[in-house]
Amino acid sequence: MNDQLEENDTGSAVHCWWRSAAKFDESARMKPEIANLSNISPTLRVLRELERLALVAPEGLEELRHKLFAYRSGDFWLPTGGVKKEDTDIPPVITVLLVGFQNAGKSSLVNLMYSVLGRSGLIPFSQTSSGTASGYKALYMEEHNVLRSMRNGFCVFDTRGFHYERLAESNEELSKWMNRGVHHNQLCLRSGDNILLSKDEEIEIPLSRLLASKYVKRRVNCVMMVANVAEIHKALRASDMNPLEALNQLFHSPILRNCNDNPILILTHGDKLSTEDRIDGRLKICEHLGISETTGVYDTMCLTDYGFATDEFDPVTAYALTEAVYRGLLMSDRGHLPKKNLLDRALLVLSWFVCSVGAFFAFLARILFKLGRRDKLKL
Repeated sequence: MNDQLEENDTGSAVHCWWRSAAKFDESARMKPEIANLSNISPTLRVLRELERLALVAPEGLEELRHKLFAYRSGDFWLPTGGVKKEDTDIPPVITVLLVGFQNAGKSSLVNLMYSVLGRSGLIPFSQTSSGTASGYKALYMEEHNVLRSMRNGFCVFDTRGFHYERLAESNEELSKWMNRGVHHNQLCLRSGDNILLSKDEEIEIPLSRLLASKYVKRRVNCVMMVANVAEIHKALRASDMNPLEALNQLFHSPILRNCNDNPILILTHGDKLSTEDRIDGRLKICEHLGISETTGVYDTMCLTDYGFATDEFDPVTAYALTEAVYRGLLMSDRGHLPKKNLLDRALLVLSWFVCSVGAFFAFLARILFKLGRRDKLKL
């Protein structure tokens, strides 16, 4: 069977890195009709999942691409709770938000999406932090039409990376994005950014940045959590749990819940690790997050050794990324809420009015209490 796998590698030019793992032979000999998969070790489950991607990728990639190009917002909606589709609040474009800590590979992932889905080849559309981007350029959120289509049914937002040491600030900023929405060229200022801006005073800010408020504000429908598996694995070997614990808190933030589904986890920079460490890093991250190591988790290599976005030379990575986007759209169309009618809006205004009146009387009572206490002290 190993000879057959090697022939498939040569024929499709796929670099299946996991096939050099110590337990791959055991996984290859395993019968596919085993009923109780719970008895299989986590490592073997990961190897079987990677083999599934390699098996489906050659023909499944074009099929998923076609589905994404033909997709329109709400196409994957299913009737739930007796609410009709016309009574459901479906946005014109589904918004996928990429979040993660600094150097996670979000911008590289966007370039990979352009390469795989938009067939842009090796042209970078998003500037990575390892490039020439500096100063104010890193402070803005960017919307990307990764299909490069005039009729795209979804868009992807590349966000500014968070800091491991500023988790409270990260959660607050993420909460604003989820509650208020996001738009192209949205400024993401944080504490300490005034120093960064002062260094770039000589740079002329483009007009598109200055007119950022003119862009359409979009409601976030799906979140993809991007994590640097090489960085986390290196920290774990040094007995540093801070990156993994920060990822855990961000991943399980209640604001990211969508129909009880976890965010989609994208692991990047695994190509910097050995095969065993790459699998071990994935297992440790999934175990700490309390999620399945095979469902909703994708291992992608964003850049080649030459610093370019991976093109169609690796159909497995291309298919894994395409399936992740497809899964995100499925999750998004499951989470649309019913439209608010006139009665709902009236109740909202009434509740806001009652809360305002209550706050006013509470403030008035506090003022009167202080005045009465001052008069008693005078007496």
